Amino acid sequence: MIRWYHPALAVCAVAALAGCGPAEEPTASASTTTTTTTPTRTTPRVPATIAPPTTTVDPYAGQPLIDHVSWTENVDGPRLQIFPTVAGRKTAAPGADQLAWGEVLAADATADSPGMFDQFRCHWVWARMVAPDKPSWNLEPWRPDVGYPATVSANCNPGGPER
Repeated sequence: MIRWYHPALAVCAVAALAGCGPAEEPTASASTTTTTTTPTRTTPRVPATIAPPTTTVDPYAGQPLIDHVSWTENVDGPRLQIFPTVAGRKTAAPGADQLAWGEVLAADATADSPGMFDQFRCHWVWARMVAPDKPSWNLEPWRPDVGYPATVSANCNPGGPER
């Protein structure tokens, strides 16, 4: 049996376990003070578990979002009826509203008048939730351009109810 005992190692081991360093030399003052310092101990950090990014695939990617558009007249003036496709009603892909608006403008560039995009965006966000089966989204160029928040507050119809 081999013993691993050495007096100097024993003192070092006790000092290491106690967290103490070597004692300081006494100073030449009237009283002798011995100061020991305790090193700061840090708890080892456990690495955070990072979940792999989730990828969401839009099942409607690449499909048309707008079936067609059609201008009609009502008692208040002209109305652009927008007929979304199933993909246009159900997609949740970021930026799809801009793609769909691009399809509206490709079908009829005159739709790009003040306030019309806010009405469209209001229908895109809110009508799809509240009335997902509404046959068409009706935009009227005669409605005032009040900005998106006010358009939403007016249930997508600023300047008066839909008739």
